[in-house]
Amino acid sequence: QVRLVESGGGLVQAGGSLRLSCSASERTFSSYTMGWFRQAPGKEREFVATITDNGRMTDYAVAVKGRFEISRDNAKKTVYLQMNGLKPDDAAVYYCAASRFLTLSTLSARYVYWGQGTQVTVYS
Repeated sequence: QVRLVESGGGLVQAGGSLRLSCSASERTFSSYTMGWFRQAPGKEREFVATITDNGRMTDYAVAVKGRFEISRDNAKKTVYLQMNGLKPDDAAVYYCAASRFLTLSTLSARYVYWGQGTQVTVYS
């Protein structure tokens, strides 16, 4: 069982930045592909970004490409999501998730462990 805890959410003005963190309890964190997803009120959960176990490959949703950056520090068992140029449409609960698949995946069904989420609110 992998326990994931997100932090770093908050209230930010449009155009601002936030950095989300997700800490894992599992010592084999480095063997998981990690992802960030988000869910806005009344909408389905959607893919945001993913990173391979070694951090060498990443993928992003079209809506955030060029503004968000996913990274990881396996020594700290933590994955990050740097969010720049935030827009009101980015407001959502952000979740990190862990997948045993060794390839990048945008599909939530491939992720077996999920955090509790952290709220991001963007005002204009």
